[in-house]
Amino acid sequence: MGNTCAGPTNVGGANGFFQSVTQAVWRQRPADQEQMPDSGEGNTGSVATKNNAPDPVKIPNEEPRKPQRPKHLRRLSTMQLESVLGRKTENMKDLYSVGRKLGQGQFGTTFLCVEKGTGKEFACKSIAKRKLISSNDLEDVRREIHIMHHLAGHPNVIQIIGAYEDAVAVYVVMELCAGGELFDRIIQRRHYTERKAAALTRIIVGVVQACHSLGVMHRDLKPENFIFVNQEEEAPLKTIDFGLSMFFKPGQIFNEVVGSPYYVAPEVLLKHYGPECDVWSAGVIIYILLCGVPPFWDETEHGIFEQVLRGQPDFTAEPWPSISNSAKDLVRRMLVKDPKKRLTAYEVLCDIEAVLSISTECHRILVNYIGYTFREQL
Repeated sequence: MGNTCAGPTNVGGANGFFQSVTQAVWRQRPADQEQMPDSGEGNTGSVATKNNAPDPVKIPNEEPRKPQRPKHLRRLSTMQLESVLGRKTENMKDLYSVGRKLGQGQFGTTFLCVEKGTGKEFACKSIAKRKLISSNDLEDVRREIHIMHHLAGHPNVIQIIGAYEDAVAVYVVMELCAGGELFDRIIQRRHYTERKAAALTRIIVGVVQACHSLGVMHRDLKPENFIFVNQEEEAPLKTIDFGLSMFFKPGQIFNEVVGSPYYVAPEVLLKHYGPECDVWSAGVIIYILLCGVPPFWDETEHGIFEQVLRGQPDFTAEPWPSISNSAKDLVRRMLVKDPKKRLTAYEVLCDIEAVLSISTECHRILVNYIGYTFREQL
């Protein structure tokens, strides 16, 4: 399941805003309200006084009725026994050996696992059933697995290998990506060259376009949710964490506030949005790739939201003067506050091809010039 969190309460530290993006819980589901049965009072009345002896009183043998739990309440043990996947599966531990811990999330823990028959390594996300305390939690897990199967085969989406269930947990086995997060590489580099940023943009927005064409919106795009397959410089990039993703129909409006503050679209904060919110989030990522800082910044969560709703990104500070006008224009049109006027993912892909072709041609000319100058010196 994905993070439903957002927002730093403290932005100190060596890496500033990057270290605090996902520290605080943002969205909370209301707890179930118990309804106790109404208690009735017996009728009272006056009894006529008699001078003769009272009639004998017969005391019933039945015990007073015990209060009953309302039928609509469900015990936690019942929730745990309910099948999450809705089908009987093989025992995951019969097929895989579980190794070291790779990561920890709000609802699950990811471990390294090795397929016993082949020795091949995968990642296994274990989701404890005891943490699935409501029907919404169950539905979130089912939907995440469904969406991963729905997007299976895309080269830049984490591939699901299988889903398993036992009495205590649900296990999602996925391909192993050991190259680290895009987030970490931004920290190391500070920012990317325009040419490299354009290549990454084509991958990121390509995933968004594929999702939207299949009726899925991610709703939590950020550098932490893109990981590299390995440590190589040109390693493939994969999208992960579809815990907040939703299926949508054309024209459908959503009002649940989810995501992360630096990347959340203004219409999400206004509780009236659709898949266009993913293009905004991708635009924020591209802005950060190019200059190393977020376009909407403040020291408090509330201040960040105010900037998202009313602020404008800065294209004057370094290194923006050295970045091409076509790249700046692309980012501007992805960060238009009105989602109806914002570029679609398809339009971004068309524009990014132009940016890439210009950047590639400039790179070729520069290489040829350097080579020619070097030969002249010889």
